[in-house]
Amino acid sequence: MGADSLNFDMHSSDATAAFAARLGPLLRPGDTVLLTGDVGAGKTHLARHLIQSILVVPEDVPSPTFTIVQTYDTRQGPLWHADLYRLTDDTEVEELGLAEAFETAICLVEWPDRLGPLRPQDALSIHLDAGQHDQARVLRLTSTAVWRDRLGAILA
Repeated sequence: MGADSLNFDMHSSDATAAFAARLGPLLRPGDTVLLTGDVGAGKTHLARHLIQSILVVPEDVPSPTFTIVQTYDTRQGPLWHADLYRLTDDTEVEELGLAEAFETAICLVEWPDRLGPLRPQDALSIHLDAGQHDQARVLRLTSTAVWRDRLGAILA
């Protein structure tokens, strides 16, 4: 199955937050979004605003850097936000229960290279790069055909 790719220029952190808020309502249990980019690229910023856009009850959304996984109740179902930066191999991912969550929850995964063979094939990948100035970002979305119609809603 071939992959589709879309690029979005975000001229500010507010534009990145607005993009995340448009993506959040398109997600449903069984969806995985993989967030890649250098340290400080904005992965957690994007995840935080996506999560806040669909929470049942508004709450603070901390970075899961130290807890590794944070879970939330959203209007679309359970959501797992994982930061795998501190993991050393994919057996630790299995111990977290993340492999099962890929089937039953919306999963946002920072540092997905740590997933190894557990990486979901139909995941939406978002790579964040620095833009032309400090708060600007370039988002590159790569997905399989299962995302095509839903991502079209972002472009509308």
